[in-house]
Amino acid sequence: LEYVDEAAPEDTKFESNGITIFIDPKSLAYLDGTELDFVREGLNEGFKFQNPNVKDECGCGESFRV
Repeated sequence: LEYVDEAAPEDTKFESNGITIFIDPKSLAYLDGTELDFVREGLNEGFKFQNPNVKDECGCGESFRV
């Protein structure tokens, strides 16, 4: 996840609730169906991904396998 100053022509663009997300073609197959939310839990806040393609993930939730 990183900020984009200018999208590449081959990127797929998604817009929802005033937010624009660009996904490169190689990543699109792995992220298909993923829901992205911004959550606050106590003093912590950040993006939360719900990816239906995940087969296994590490204990901390930072990496996964599809």
